[in-house]
Amino acid sequence: MSDQKPADRSYENRLNPEDQAKVDEFISKGVNSVERKPFKPIRMMLMLVVVVTVLSILSQFLAKWAGIY
Repeated sequence: MSDQKPADRSYENRLNPEDQAKVDEFISKGVNSVERKPFKPIRMMLMLVVVVTVLSILSQFLAKWAGIY
């Protein structure tokens, strides 16, 4: 008896060549063809903190100016 497991083939292409050609064509045109910069979550979080801080300061200023606070 052999204790060898069958090779994992889940990573292999499961499409037939005609379907793969259609997928490749779709990916290469339109919105999908635009090269994008990598997503930077730290930059987004910093921008969010800046926007919330500015809006908070503005609301405090407006409250003092209106005589509410």
